[in-house]
Formats: sequence, C-alpha cells, structure tokens
Amino acid sequence: MTTRPTFGIKKENTDYTTRHGVYAIIPNKTNDQIILVQAPNGSWFLPGGEIEAGEEHLTALRRELIEELGFTAEFGQYYGQADEYFYSSHRDKHYYNPAYIYQVTQFQVAQSPLEDFNQLAWFPVDEAISKLKRGSHQWGVKEWQKNH
Repeated sequence: MTTRPTFGIKKENTDYTTRHGVYAIIPNKTNDQIILVQAPNGSWFLPGGEIEAGEEHLTALRRELIEELGFTAEFGQYYGQADEYFYSSHRDKHYYNPAYIYQVTQFQVAQSPLEDFNQLAWFPVDEAISKLKRGSHQWGVKEWQKNH
C-alpha cells in the first residue's frame, strides 16, 4: 500500500473544513515553463480550485480553467492525490485540502478569464516550484517533471 503525500501539519483538537480541489499543470509547447495563478494575497498556485458538490474532477477543472485563465483544455495524465492541511488567515479557518493533480496536454485561449482579480504568469519549471505556496502543488509539478 502506498501512502499519499501529505503536506502541512494536522493539529490535534482542531476542526478542519474539507475542501476538495482539482489543479492543472499547464506547460508551454516546449515544456520548459508552466502557468501559475497569483491570488490577490500574493500567493502563487496551480490553476484550479474547489470541486463543487456533485462535480466530477474534470468538470470542475474545466470550469476553473475558464474562470481563472479563460482556457479550454485537453487533459492527459492524472498524477494523483496529495493531501494538505493549512490555516487560512483570510477565512480564519483550518482546511483539509485533498488536491487532485492533472496534466493539460493542449489548451486554447477561449475568452477573457471570468475572475479578473488574479494575476497570471509563465515561469520556468524550477522557479514555478519555488513560488508555489502549497506543498501539494509543488509535489504535482515534480511528478510531472519526471516525465518531461
């Protein structure tokens, strides 16, 4: 039995809100850069976000990519689930965030992002890893990097 990668520290006697998230690794054509999303608080994340009630992973990811990037995409490899425990000072809550990480094999800019408060930027892969706030996102990019 393999254990899932887990990041952050689960504190005892703490209530965690479960927030399932699905995220995409979107490389450029030469696989030497990936796109990241910078939230208004300055933190960098992989594109993606919360899976809403009743949504399948890829349905949620398609919706999130339109919201954040204005992209439509085709998906390749599923890299797996990485769990993360963290505290959000913005929401004053502790979260348990199972993160499901997918590769995007092709994308097209379909429209302007629906969310206009994020910044988007392409980074060399190693720099992207160092910028990512969540350990689960760093793990996903490192898994992708093994094949590219």
